[in-house]
Amino acid sequence: MRIALDPGPEGGPVRVQRLDERGAPLAPPAELAGPLDVVALEREHAPRWVFARQRSYRELVRAGVDVARAHDVELVEGLLVAAAGRFGHPHGLAAAAARLHGREPEPDPRAADPDDRLALFDPTPPPDELADLVAVHAAQQSALAAGPAGMRLLAAAESAAALVAEEMTAAGLPWRADVHDELLTGLLGRRPALGGRPPRLAALADEVRAAFGGRPVNPDSPADVLRAFARAGHELETTRSWELRRVEHPAVEPLLAYKELARLHSAHGWSWLRTWVRDGRFRPEYVVGGVVSGRWATRGGGALQIPRSLRGAVRADPGWRLVVADAAQLEPRVLAALSGDHALAPGEDDLYTALAATEFGDDRGKAKLALLSAMYGGSGGEAGQLLGVLRRRFPAAMAFVDGAARDGEEGRLVRSHLGRTCPPARPGHERPDRARARGRFTRNFVVQATAAEWALVLLAELRGRLRAAASPAVPVFFQHDEVVLHAPAEAAQDAAAAVRAAAETAGLRLFGSSPVRFPMQVRIVEGYDQR
Repeated sequence: MRIALDPGPEGGPVRVQRLDERGAPLAPPAELAGPLDVVALEREHAPRWVFARQRSYRELVRAGVDVARAHDVELVEGLLVAAAGRFGHPHGLAAAAARLHGREPEPDPRAADPDDRLALFDPTPPPDELADLVAVHAAQQSALAAGPAGMRLLAAAESAAALVAEEMTAAGLPWRADVHDELLTGLLGRRPALGGRPPRLAALADEVRAAFGGRPVNPDSPADVLRAFARAGHELETTRSWELRRVEHPAVEPLLAYKELARLHSAHGWSWLRTWVRDGRFRPEYVVGGVVSGRWATRGGGALQIPRSLRGAVRADPGWRLVVADAAQLEPRVLAALSGDHALAPGEDDLYTALAATEFGDDRGKAKLALLSAMYGGSGGEAGQLLGVLRRRFPAAMAFVDGAARDGEEGRLVRSHLGRTCPPARPGHERPDRARARGRFTRNFVVQATAAEWALVLLAELRGRLRAAASPAVPVFFQHDEVVLHAPAEAAQDAAAAVRAAAETAGLRLFGSSPVRFPMQVRIVEGYDQR
């Protein structure tokens, strides 16, 4: 059984409708008195809940309600719209309903402003959208039934990920504000009382000015920096770090140091700490499928870019541990499974070391560069020579990514293993430079998007295992190929075993009997910075 749920406006009634597996109504719509009624329906029917969007689950989670399974209509609509070659077209519930009834869809509403905390965590959905939800879901079920099985698995995994995302936001990543402040003070000096530059940044700015002969230079202004270098006889196009490193001038070293610390101060400084950390938790809003490849994004807070220098602030509660697990060389292993070139991913945990031993004279750096070049389209300098080795040794793997690149260059769509579809070619893609750029994108898309699918299935499997075991461990962070759980110390080993088992199952669900393994490197620590 499926149950469509419209949470309605905050404080209003929750409306539901029971559906069969095809999405056809089994009963008229009904109103629930409150979240406890959802719990009762979950226990009685174990349904797959049909939500309009990821945040539809938010109010239930806030009320302490969790559900086992879901179908997220807007996420699935995005997959189906892209599969039809219309990536980027409106895919919200209102747009899907309009298409279903032969109307031109309006643009999807803009996401909440990440700087507006009330708008971010307390959105107001449109009133009474249950009828549209039921109709669009039924149409999606029909489309999924008629399509490849992979798309059905992708829709289920993406929907499960939406549940995980909301639960992670509710749980929050344990974050010690006092440790964060201490780390910032060590790197930047004491926090300025009235704003302005912290002492370390002020000192570096003075060094930059002195290096340019004492003339005023604002290191935060690219135009100012470019003019200063031009006066010194160095014509630069940008102030990017790689370009600055090519210049011999005494201002380069303090300027590079300033840029690094200024980014830290701006993105994760005291203002960030005051805005995003409450009651010992960092609670960003995760956006499932927020990147073209299916990887997640976040709306505000920069959760997927926690600087290494501040990871010591991520600390488990007393008596608890962080279970930090990341997949070892996920994308090369995915390429081996996709292409059937299984020798590319031998059984060893460190793929690069194993490959270096057989093909690159034990030079792990060369092995890594070769594989990354194969997947990302690098061919200049040493990469070109290393790719020659891969072409001779692993012809099927190279033919797979070469084919994806060729499809991209010729304007065709490419798809991940389960069916996530890349954006169509834009007008003018026939220009050789644009065609090559699109080829590099599609070369990587087929691998990266499939790796994202593996991670989605991992999350869904892990969530199911933890629920079945009534484990107190909870996922609190996820990015690309890494998941972090917060668990009581006595439950940490079981949580680690659940992650490993989920990774093995994810490989089986995607690639069946393929011999390619997807090992997880797991560590149980008190702080995220600990190895």
